Amino acid sequence: MNEQDTLPWDLTDALRAAIEAEDEARLDALLDPLPPSEALRLILNLGVEVRGEAFRVMAADLAAELVEEAPSELAADFIGAMDAERAAEILDELGSDVQADVIGEMDTTAADAVLAEMDAASAADVRRLVEYDDDTAGGLMSAETFSFAAEATVKSVIQRIADDEDEFDRYRAQNPYVVGPDGLLIGVVSLRALLSARRTTRLAQVMTSPISVPVDASLDTLEEMFDEHPFLAFPVVDQTERLAGVVTRSAVTDALAERAESQSLRRQGVIGDELRSMPLRIRSGRRLAWLSVNIVLNIIAASVISAYEATISAVIAIAVFLPMVSDMSGCSGNQAVGVTMRELSLGLVRPVDVWRVWLKEISVGVVNGIALGILVGLVCWIWKGNAWLGLVIGLALAVNTMIAVSIGGVVPLFLKKVGQDPAAASGPLLTTITDMAGFFLVLSLATLMMPKLI
Repeated sequence: MNEQDTLPWDLTDALRAAIEAEDEARLDALLDPLPPSEALRLILNLGVEVRGEAFRVMAADLAAELVEEAPSELAADFIGAMDAERAAEILDELGSDVQADVIGEMDTTAADAVLAEMDAASAADVRRLVEYDDDTAGGLMSAETFSFAAEATVKSVIQRIADDEDEFDRYRAQNPYVVGPDGLLIGVVSLRALLSARRTTRLAQVMTSPISVPVDASLDTLEEMFDEHPFLAFPVVDQTERLAGVVTRSAVTDALAERAESQSLRRQGVIGDELRSMPLRIRSGRRLAWLSVNIVLNIIAASVISAYEATISAVIAIAVFLPMVSDMSGCSGNQAVGVTMRELSLGLVRPVDVWRVWLKEISVGVVNGIALGILVGLVCWIWKGNAWLGLVIGLALAVNTMIAVSIGGVVPLFLKKVGQDPAAASGPLLTTITDMAGFFLVLSLATLMMPKLI
């Protein structure tokens, strides 16, 4: 381990001393040189009470960096643990999109208390933004826009950029947007046109028709828009075509990554954005809720084996291959689930397409099922020296693979239709059904062919 790896952990005692002494300068000097992710990791490892004191002592802009680095749920815990005045001071350092993400995760009483301490205009923007669904243009946009009246001159735009470096950095992804007196979006000015035009030219003379997105545009729609156009941002308009905000390419990219991560965690039984810095009660409760359901499902699958105890006792070799049949079929089913989930997210399939999806999946299931069944059947024959046992295992695997891909392909569509989360529920249903079907197929076929197997 090199010095760079050990240094952050060696800072723990120094951080605690600075916090206890309420030495803002010393605390900032220790954390400022570190990447935000490393600084956040150190603060989290100080414990709940100490980290609360750390956020109270450190400079507001540094605290804002750490809040922005943290997942929204954890950031809301940070802000919710502070007094409203300090929380508002920190949030004022952040963009409206981050403010809305944090406030949206807080309980209503705490959120209202913080909003009451914030700048009135900023609080109004946040209240407006939290009304939109997270995975829409409204939920992802920033309320701050680089906008001007049509009568404004090129000189005034350039002067505004030159006078305020922080403002220019905030609007880096945006072109100047042109709005009418009523806030309607009427044009956009490219930076090329801005720099090549005479300084006295009015924006109305150099603007072009804007390409905008509605506030309710989905994340998938936004992804398609950014794929089609090389823009860093799109203006977002409300139902009356008024400029409501701006959604950036980076915000959409981050949201897509978060959605993929969330879906992956739900398929593995992790509900919500769990972090180990959260209270034990919350982490344990969320996991138990999932595991308790799986106990019931596994009991159902085990009951199939119990019904065929006599067959297993007579042909012990079957027990060796039961896990193989269920596991390989489950893998095939999970492939089908993955494809359906992707097509759902891209809008390429809907619940009404269930018949077409099943036909596509069963065709794959027949081909792969026969191929896998032959391979495993041959392995079983060679290993145990009984061709009939190879036939039982191979046939069971082939049929169960067809069942698995059918279930994996269509169950997410059914769950979507009834308003359930297909990412969270498809996995347990698939596992239970493929286990039950696999066990039943192997054991029932073995029972029928018992004279050939003994």
